Amino acid sequence: MKLSIVIPTLNEAAGIARTLEALAPLRANGHEVIVADGGSEDGTRELAAALADRVIAAARGRARQMNAGAAAAAGDALLFLHADTRLPPRADQAVIEALRDRAWGRFDVRIDGRSPLLAVVAFFMNLRSRWSGIATGDQAIFARRESFPGFPEKRVLRNSGPVTIATIHRVPALQSRG
Repeated sequence: MKLSIVIPTLNEAAGIARTLEALAPLRANGHEVIVADGGSEDGTRELAAALADRVIAAARGRARQMNAGAAAAAGDALLFLHADTRLPPRADQAVIEALRDRAWGRFDVRIDGRSPLLAVVAFFMNLRSRWSGIATGDQAIFARRESFPGFPEKRVLRNSGPVTIATIHRVPALQSRG
């Protein structure tokens, strides 16, 4: 199963190289990385061009950018990753395993930073996702291509800190595998 990792960006020059370099092992395993840029003015596109398989221009807005990246993707499964989010080692294997019997899933988060309250926030984000089946973009949502209906294109609040993905957690399917 080939993964297409879609990263929406907007003025992410300060950290995009680090994010994309961390994905090099997944690219080496045959997965693709697509950066869907919403009009960066800080050199994000140029920095990403050397480290991603494709950099596409998309209408500004995270959902619109992720939908554009999904439309350009060639993979059997889609993984949506924020530019400030890091995947755990062998994330591709974890996603492929999870999608054997699910249409979609997400990872648990760990929020990096000095404040001990960040661990509390992450705990409750993960707990809420387990209870409700609702996932946030910081949790690296992934889905089988045929199960992905597209993200609703409405404005939501933007997070304000770096996130590291800790462990995978499978949630009920968006739709049956048919």
